[in-house]
Amino acid sequence: MTEHPFHLDFNLDPPDNERLANLCGALDQHLRQIEGRLGVEISNRGNRFRVIGTPEGVRVAGDLLERIYASTEDEVLTPQQVHLFVQELGADAGPVDTNAGEQEPEFVMTKRGRIRPRGQNQNHYLGNISRHDINFGVGPAGTGKTYLAVACAVDALERDQVRRILLVRPLVSRHLQPHTAPRHPALLSAAGLVRLL
Repeated sequence: MTEHPFHLDFNLDPPDNERLANLCGALDQHLRQIEGRLGVEISNRGNRFRVIGTPEGVRVAGDLLERIYASTEDEVLTPQQVHLFVQELGADAGPVDTNAGEQEPEFVMTKRGRIRPRGQNQNHYLGNISRHDINFGVGPAGTGKTYLAVACAVDALERDQVRRILLVRPLVSRHLQPHTAPRHPALLSAAGLVRLL
């Protein structure tokens, strides 16, 4: 085993045993998941953490633990969410410089909870939606373009920035349902709406 001379010691504040247990996961499952993805070793005693590894891996892991700990204030973590946090930092291909041109992660709040982007492109898309009146999302099916756009619309509706949401799609035939059906589940899950106008 190669010795890694670099380590980082830090505290996660405020100390809260429930949040720390949420961060670490059952039997430290979430910490082991982060270790495996970033190639670092993580140990803790209470809210005091030590990360050992390469300088870049240690820095990324420290940032990641702070981000995840901040999210434990209002949600229970799952391994899938930890995976998404790692993916947000672009750490799948090894440690990366998180400060190089990357903006602060965007998110959308709805009555059903916080909706986060799954990567840098979705984060960029959410940022553009929040800053510009008109946006075009182009890309392969199933990548979350419509879901994020609808979530932003629901967020604006709930904050009274808009009065209604209008879903528009070009129709060639008179059959509305097959064309709009994929949009309705996104709207319903984001807003918990009972009735669509």
